[in-house]
Amino acid sequence: MRFLIIFILLINNVFAATEPDIKNIVVNKEPKTYDSVFFLDTKGQEIYLSEFKNNLVILNFWATWCAPCKEEMPSLDKLQNNEQFSNLKIFPINIGQDSVKKAEQFFTDLQIQHMEIYFDPEITLAKTFLLRGVPTSIIFNKKGEEFARIIGSIDFGDKKFLEWLSKYN
Repeated sequence: MRFLIIFILLINNVFAATEPDIKNIVVNKEPKTYDSVFFLDTKGQEIYLSEFKNNLVILNFWATWCAPCKEEMPSLDKLQNNEQFSNLKIFPINIGQDSVKKAEQFFTDLQIQHMEIYFDPEITLAKTFLLRGVPTSIIFNKKGEEFARIIGSIDFGDKKFLEWLSKYN
């Protein structure tokens, strides 16, 4: 009987380590891979996700008209500048079909200083990743596999979130 109780406690700890107790985070049972994921920078140059293997990557999908996006963007900017996550690369990807000027004004208004703006002008990534709304953040491990996603907004400076994310850094 003791063995069974210890075994149950160990199993619970294994699952607790992989499933964060944070609202809006969904951890994949199996990591997902995608072929030829790319998006554009403000000059129209293609940026390929595959170029950032060996990094922890967050693709954050947003739009200028999205109030929750506006709410979470400053904490996302601070996360990009967090020295604890020097191996993290965040790509905020506008899927609102906004102009570069309008997206830049959004970043200026929110005083975003540590991230660049990227675009999915034909909204192909929204279809590829089966997005149901914005904001949505997709987190990729160092192998370039999606292992989790955040559906809706969160505080990227939340202590629980940072502790959980540091396990993958």
